[in-house]
Amino acid sequence: MIKVTVWNEFLHEKVHEEVQKVYPDGIHQALAKGIAAGDIEVATATLEEPEHGLTEERLANTDVLIWWGHMGHDKVDDAIVERVQQRVLGGMGLIVLHSGHFSKIFKKLMGTGCDLKWREAGEKERLWVVNPAHPIAAGLPEYITIESEEMYGEHFDIPAPDELIFVSWFEGGEVFRSGCTFSRGQGKIFYFRPGHETYPTYYNPQVLQVIQNGVRWAAPSGAAAPVRGNHQPLEPIGNKG
Repeated sequence: MIKVTVWNEFLHEKVHEEVQKVYPDGIHQALAKGIAAGDIEVATATLEEPEHGLTEERLANTDVLIWWGHMGHDKVDDAIVERVQQRVLGGMGLIVLHSGHFSKIFKKLMGTGCDLKWREAGEKERLWVVNPAHPIAAGLPEYITIESEEMYGEHFDIPAPDELIFVSWFEGGEVFRSGCTFSRGQGKIFYFRPGHETYPTYYNPQVLQVIQNGVRWAAPSGAAAPVRGNHQPLEPIGNKG
């Protein structure tokens, strides 16, 4: 069983009527319901909970953390960001969605500004699968069409991804690296672009399939933790004497 925690600010839904209509129970609940499966157990956490819901106990029981943030990036405590980073380096998977590209945790792990072009105009997005052999693309067609989304455009200020899985095209002509993977320490990171709060993107079955595939890909490998520092010679292999 893969244990997932979906983290969401849960701020827009409380103050913006337009968002409340789309996600009345919060983006985190829509995601939790959409990705739950026989092998995926989902819990949720939000910004205004004690320790943002990301206590040491919660993170210790999380195989993959999904992060959605936007208007409250600066409200996330640096100590919690450090705690999440250490868990990722230790093997916890991290999936960062949409405007989470500007979150403290993503910028900390990337080491870059993570800025981009954007335009909120309800444009059609065509999300092309450019790495069809990758497990995150399993079961998908050549492209996913999202009828109304916020535009994100290049240049996206991130390190060169380990793997590029999706590239988006928008009606205004922009393109964007919308599905990127990275490794940090023992942890795997997947950035996935779609999911502006005023559009029902997280009810799209193909978008949910991508996130579900991402959870299975990002889950810890189970490999032993590397031993570092001053190291004694290993015992020779083979017969002794």
